[in-house]
Amino acid sequence: MDKLVVDNLFLSYGSNPILNGVSFELNAGEVVCLLGASGSGKTTLLRAVAGLEQPSSGRIQLDDQLFFDDRAAVDLPVEQRSLGLVFQSYALWPHRTVADNVGYGLKLRRVDAAAQKRRVQEALDQLGLGHLAARYPYQLSGGQQQRVAIARALVYNPPVILLDEPLSNLDAKLREEARAWLRELIVSLGLSALCVTHDQTEAMAMSDRILLLRNGCIEQSGTPADLYGAPRSLYAAEFMGSNNRFRARVAAVDGARVTLAGEGWQLQAHAREPLQAGQPAQAVIRAERLRVADGPGSNRIAADLVASLYLGDRWEYLFHCGELRLRAFGQTPRPAGRHWLEFPSHDCWVFAHAN
Repeated sequence: MDKLVVDNLFLSYGSNPILNGVSFELNAGEVVCLLGASGSGKTTLLRAVAGLEQPSSGRIQLDDQLFFDDRAAVDLPVEQRSLGLVFQSYALWPHRTVADNVGYGLKLRRVDAAAQKRRVQEALDQLGLGHLAARYPYQLSGGQQQRVAIARALVYNPPVILLDEPLSNLDAKLREEARAWLRELIVSLGLSALCVTHDQTEAMAMSDRILLLRNGCIEQSGTPADLYGAPRSLYAAEFMGSNNRFRARVAAVDGARVTLAGEGWQLQAHAREPLQAGQPAQAVIRAERLRVADGPGSNRIAADLVASLYLGDRWEYLFHCGELRLRAFGQTPRPAGRHWLEFPSHDCWVFAHAN
């Protein structure tokens, strides 16, 4: 498999547009996560690739095989696309054993019984489920059911595996372990995967590349480091990470370096889009980038610590500075009262004010 190509895809439910000209490529051996808020179009996009939704226009192609093209009047059904599907609900048949669930796709493809048995056992063994072949879904834990669903998707060696919120049914602790295991499995088997998630940590941990969707369009695409460390829009900056956002006025502009002014304070910051002196702006700084300093200094403002929250691996501090409400992280408890907060200029991003 060389690549999956999605080109200028449009899809609507009645008069409600869901996908608005989405284009991207999935390369061989690559894991791409579709990330976005509810209603952004990510699940609809995945289902369109799978053949479960019919776009109104555009093209979906895997190597030389055309899946969908409105101009050529091509729309292959799901079973002819031979893509591995892992649903959010797992969709296991409760009356079938683990082995029967995993082998059902092979049975539909009329693979002979001996080959079915061998391939099912190989898929189960790969996922550590070989000893559970005779059990039923109700006899399995949530994590085991998830692995059965993945085994069913892998058993016929699909060129691409599609995963729709594959970890959402697991509790928080198991989800952390599962995302590491799933990433390791995808890489070790050399799979190409397209995964839907609304969890930014999950997307960053699992993917080589993230497509951040907003209102049926790709807001930004890039590596996890790109989206987290170099957002190209206010929406992308706010969606990723744990953030402080505040309004300010642009007092001066020197290339990408700007001076922000607020009630009794000024800060140097980094413009992420063209700005002009005098215009209102929005600033974003990640909570972990905001530093609690020992005293006054360059690019620091005084603020009152009003609450500290112990999170186990760190403390979270809540500060007030006039109308500003700011959050920072640290490793030690701090007393309430006046402190100084340092804003590293390159990590304080400025965007035009969004009305």
